[in-house]
Parts: sequence; structure tokens; C-alpha cells
Amino acid sequence: MRKRFEQQLSIGIVPINEVSFNEKSRHELKDLLKGLQHIFTTPSINEEVFKLLESKILSGKKKTGRNGMSLWEILVLSTVRLGLDADYDELLDLANNHIRLRQVMGVNTSGFIAWEVYQLQTLKDNIGLLDVETINSINEIVVGAGHSIVKKKRTKAQKVNCLWR
Repeated sequence: MRKRFEQQLSIGIVPINEVSFNEKSRHELKDLLKGLQHIFTTPSINEEVFKLLESKILSGKKKTGRNGMSLWEILVLSTVRLGLDADYDELLDLANNHIRLRQVMGVNTSGFIAWEVYQLQTLKDNIGLLDVETINSINEIVVGAGHSIVKKKRTKAQKVNCLWR
């Protein structure tokens, strides 16, 4: 049975909201991961996105069986693949070796416990569960949230400008 994400933290797992990034980095992966972190830590966006993922991936499936890749891992890896225009081999390398990516996925990054190692076929099978329609719907949710943030900032700036006139 798939879960949204693993809620029980264990040794070697950094809470997703505490993942820090090198602000001087100009690589696009940093911006993707910060966006995903914002989705995860913003309850309203988080709930909408997970409902959409559950309706697409979990509909018609039994709630028993072995654990699969979490919905959050699928979303993160799908986003990284699309955002970087990466092939599955590059994505596999990133998923198994990139510390910040693993931290945002919520998987082990410590040397105390053996890391979860992803297999190529696992990535292909799980990422293939998301279709273009679902990804576009998630994109609309995120863009709508971004517009509301910009609107709030613009409103505050307009109020400040009115004071100076």
C-alpha cells in the first residue's frame, strides 16, 4: 500500500522543511527542490496535490500489499525528470547519489544506515504512473499558489506606495 510520505522520521533522515540549499548555486535543480519543499510545507497546496496524486495513482487499488514508492517520492522524481529534461539513467544517478534530492524525497542520507538504492525499472514503473493530465493539474495548483503569493506582495507594495504620494 502506498503512503503519501513516510511520517515517522528515523536516523539519517532530515525533515523536509529543514533541508537547506546553497543560495549561491545557479543550478536549476536547487530551484526545483525549493519549489517542492514549498509544496510539502504549505498545507493547502500539499493537500490538493496529494488528493490529485491519490486519485490518479491509488484509485481502484487495494489497500493491502507491499509498500511501494511513496507518492511524494514519485512526485519529486517526476518533477526532477521533467524540470531537468533528464533521461532515466541520469535520474537514477541523481536519486541514488544527490544528497539534497534525497533529503527532499525524505529518504536516508546518513552513513549510519544503508541507503535505499533505487533501481532503474522501479523509477520507470513508478514515474510512468503519472500522466500528462495529472502533471498539468498539479502545475495549475502550484501556479495558482504562486499567483496568490505575488498578489499579496503586490498589494502590500501598493499600500506602501500610497503612503509616499
